[in-house]
Amino acid sequence: MLDSTVAMLKFLLALTAFLAQTGVTPSITFPAAGQTLRGAVNVTGTSAVDGFFLAEVAFAYASDSSGTWFLIQASEQPVTEGLIAVWDTTSITDGEYNLRLRVTLQDGTQLETIVTGLSVRNYTPDTPTPSSTPAPTESLAPATLTPIPTETARPPSTPTPLPANPAALGTPEIYASLGRGALTILLLFLVFGIFLRLRRS
Repeated sequence: MLDSTVAMLKFLLALTAFLAQTGVTPSITFPAAGQTLRGAVNVTGTSAVDGFFLAEVAFAYASDSSGTWFLIQASEQPVTEGLIAVWDTTSITDGEYNLRLRVTLQDGTQLETIVTGLSVRNYTPDTPTPSSTPAPTESLAPATLTPIPTETARPPSTPTPLPANPAALGTPEIYASLGRGALTILLLFLVFGIFLRLRRS
């Protein structure tokens, strides 16, 4: 236990001495804590420190206490007051996030800076700030109601009888037509029979 405490103190002293010599630490100049972000965000700052090996930009959910970070971009090129990464916030849900720049040195030492309280609002509209002075209300005159006239009841209509069809045939006419037809056929048979007898003779 004592050895680990001593080792930790030595590490902190060495780190402090190193930072005092270089005078440069990783930093994020944009975005700043508490800002609202939309779309593609240019993350700017400084990752160029003595002994630079690798820079990583990552984000985490502000409400996540598990310490899980999601990599945005890694670079082997040190940057001084310039573009470090591009963060596409449209690929994540709206909410509160933290942003971290971690620089790994050639000896394995890691230096980092974290920006907290970033609000991503791509799909959630900002809530408007209510006005301190209420808008004047218009005085409305009482509405006058106009009665709608009701329709008077109409007497039920009686159907008009249709005139007699002149082309309609009654029963006597039908029987008379049948009788005439039968008589005509009988006469035709008689004439045809007489014609055959005369032809044979």
